[in-house]
Amino acid sequence: MSVLLLIMFLTLMLLGIPIAISLGISSIVTLAVFSDIPLSLVVQSMFTSMNSFIMVAVPLFILSGYLLDEGGVAEKIYNFANAMMGWMHGGLGNVAIFSSMLFAGMSGSSIADVASMGKISINAMKRHGYPAEYATSLCLSSSMLASIIPPSILMLVASSVANVSIGQALFAGIIPGVIIGLVFMSYNYLYCRKNKIGHKIEFSFHNLIKQFLKAIPALLVPLIILGGMFTGFVTPMEAAGIAVLYAILISLFLYKHITVNQLPSIFLRTAKTTGTILFIAVTAKPASWILEYDGLPAKIASTISGITTNSFLIMLVIFAFLILVGMFMDATAAIYIVVPILLPTVVAVGVDPVFFVVFLVITLTFGLITPPVGVCLYAASNVTGLKIETIVRHSLPWIAITVVTILIFIIFPQIISAPLAWIFK
Repeated sequence: MSVLLLIMFLTLMLLGIPIAISLGISSIVTLAVFSDIPLSLVVQSMFTSMNSFIMVAVPLFILSGYLLDEGGVAEKIYNFANAMMGWMHGGLGNVAIFSSMLFAGMSGSSIADVASMGKISINAMKRHGYPAEYATSLCLSSSMLASIIPPSILMLVASSVANVSIGQALFAGIIPGVIIGLVFMSYNYLYCRKNKIGHKIEFSFHNLIKQFLKAIPALLVPLIILGGMFTGFVTPMEAAGIAVLYAILISLFLYKHITVNQLPSIFLRTAKTTGTILFIAVTAKPASWILEYDGLPAKIASTISGITTNSFLIMLVIFAFLILVGMFMDATAAIYIVVPILLPTVVAVGVDPVFFVVFLVITLTFGLITPPVGVCLYAASNVTGLKIETIVRHSLPWIAITVVTILIFIIFPQIISAPLAWIFK
């Protein structure tokens, strides 16, 4: 059953049929050929998979991200970051990275980061002497942070599929996200200093305070979301609802970048994005059932364990596999397919499930900035007008840096798991 399912799915996907439809057709045909299960039960199972309180957080975080994107928050964050870091070598590059890290704590979406913060950063860097290719590759690569630092939509979906604590998974994303961001800043500083590119502004404490005060309402967003969840005061779903309400208030009445008349179009965009994600989730349900019924996860775990029980080697193999999967498959769809298959394997060799979820999400974010399905890559091309191959070529150093950083996480998983154990003991 699993073989037919995977062959059909890959064939349909390569023919250009949308992933969700490819999954659904493959699952229905497989069940019709190999079982006598009524399709009405399959439909009921698909509906039940969405009848989940956890999944309510997905559209709410997407909506809050859109509201903040349209509400002028990106501009306030960028101005504050520029006042804080624009005085150093490669200042605007580090401003772009730092801004992405801050915006990541609000939007949870890499594509939103490219479209808003990335657009502002790239234009500013180009005006001040940075090559367009370098500015674009920097902003594109730093957009990955929005899918790692909470409230990451991908982390929320992955933790739900893996059946691990959403709060723990979101918190665990902070440390690798910050580390990758700091590594990016270090590389940018050294590169700009060596090549004498970029523009430095004169540091002004007065301007820093001024921009900080303007950005305070925006900076409160991640504090409200993360602080509420990690203190246990609210659940992730309630935090998402509060984030939406707060985003509406500051966007409408404080920054006044949107009007009430614009809200319906923002709601419609949210519905379309949510529909795409949940459509994949719905069609992935029967596919996951087929894989489990066939015992594929257990067979893969047994096969890999028969070759080696070294968790480091197993994670290296999975790392390479996930990079390949991310390049050819939407990250959300990949999560629903590979988590049920790979999770038993890594748990069997002693890998912490929460660590695996974080590792999985970080690795799949490569697919957002690499061809042929990198949505952030195409967004960056639309923003700048640069060719895809040009952006990819200049992004290779950033990708290499991220790969090395992830390998360090694999060698020393305590970097992520130790603070997690201390906070949630």
